Amino acid sequence: MGVLSNLEPKEVFAYFEEISSIPRASYHEDKISNYCADFARKHNLVYYQDDLKNVIIIKEATAGYEQEEPVILQGHLDMVCEKTPDCGIDFETDGLAIRTEGDYITADGTTLGADNGIAIAYVLAILASDTIAHPRLEVIFTVSEEVGMEGASGVDVSMLKGRRLINLDSEEEGYLLAGCAGGSRAVSRMTLNKISAEGASMKITVTGLKGGHSGVEINKGRANANMLMGRILMGLARNVNYHLSSIAGGNKDNAIPRECTVLLCMAEQDLDTAVRELAQMQQDIANEYAVTDSRITIETERDTDVPFFMLDEAGTKQAVMLINALPNGIQAMSADVEGLVETSLNLGVLRLEGAQLELSYAVRSSVESAKAALHDKMSYLTEGLGGEIEISGDYPAWEFKRNSPLRDKMAAVYEKMYGKKPVIEAIHAGLECGLLAGKLPGLDCISVGPDMEAVHTTEEKLSISSTKRVWEYILEVLKTK
Repeated sequence: MGVLSNLEPKEVFAYFEEISSIPRASYHEDKISNYCADFARKHNLVYYQDDLKNVIIIKEATAGYEQEEPVILQGHLDMVCEKTPDCGIDFETDGLAIRTEGDYITADGTTLGADNGIAIAYVLAILASDTIAHPRLEVIFTVSEEVGMEGASGVDVSMLKGRRLINLDSEEEGYLLAGCAGGSRAVSRMTLNKISAEGASMKITVTGLKGGHSGVEINKGRANANMLMGRILMGLARNVNYHLSSIAGGNKDNAIPRECTVLLCMAEQDLDTAVRELAQMQQDIANEYAVTDSRITIETERDTDVPFFMLDEAGTKQAVMLINALPNGIQAMSADVEGLVETSLNLGVLRLEGAQLELSYAVRSSVESAKAALHDKMSYLTEGLGGEIEISGDYPAWEFKRNSPLRDKMAAVYEKMYGKKPVIEAIHAGLECGLLAGKLPGLDCISVGPDMEAVHTTEEKLSISSTKRVWEYILEVLKTK
């Protein structure tokens, strides 16, 4: 018997549990893609699976709905794979250890993958049913959404007839999302001078941060472990002469990093000074982030094994300068929508291995010119300090439409079911609707989903009761002519 077998709707949670047993890290979606293709064959549905492993499935309308406009249902197959330091799961080979906590489903030591596993579960449950009323359904399951929307960028949708799309990649019940930011991945790289390591060593770890989704939580004032480490290194340099040996912070550019570790080399007599300086910084930083990140800790371990290499003095300064010079966080708020972030970036991954320094950012903006200007600024600063930058995975914003028949219909159904109007808004997080709208002229899109918390972190949760209500809502939308 499955962990979720007693939950309703049974068919949705059965698929969600099955999906959770299948490894589906970004760029490793073969197994989940083949699972969806096998599902289509088993249910005698027309399907297409491309070389990228995107899957399209088509199910014709049920009786009485043949003349209704087709509806496209869309979600992504990959998940952000984060785990706690003591978790032994291998995301390329292992499934997740899911469990329930009251009204929530979560996973032991890892992200849950409800972003966007719940979309797959909803859609498969609909496609498998012989009793759910619906028009022609055209399903798009994309790959590599979490690393630049590469699946949506490359998918062929020429066989689709629908021009009304329901994206199931949202995380708050009662909200109809009708627009989102565009984005890209920006990686700044610098090759620095390294020399043989000497002196004493010290490991410094910034830990205990909340982290979060770099689009959804970027406006919550949470600390970024990589940026905090840059600040610590800059402050430490005032009174301690040290050399950088290694840095490791964060794992995904679209997740606010929760931990960062550096290894420094310095003279033996400077170790005590460094410890005192770090203790003062701990107090200052803990005070500044007492509300948003109350558990921030700067951990030190002195007299560790001395590494083979360290950066020379000039290389150390260059590295610390680049980390601190490049922008991070909110760059502009929207002038059109109150409270909406317009432009931001997140230093999600920071690495120094040998002589190679790499900073990986998720860049977002709802204004294309502002995004381009931010790219230029990052390029100017990186190249001015002796590095190079690579921009990839650039995807367009999904612009809010004044006239949207699908939005009007879904709002009316929601109000009829729940006696109140849904919230209609645009968000700063990225969705695939903009890319798909570019491929399907006249596409009318809305994004919905059940309540989730702490996506892209090991505290990710999916509400059981909300999943049921959103399921009922989706079925009513499909049923309503």
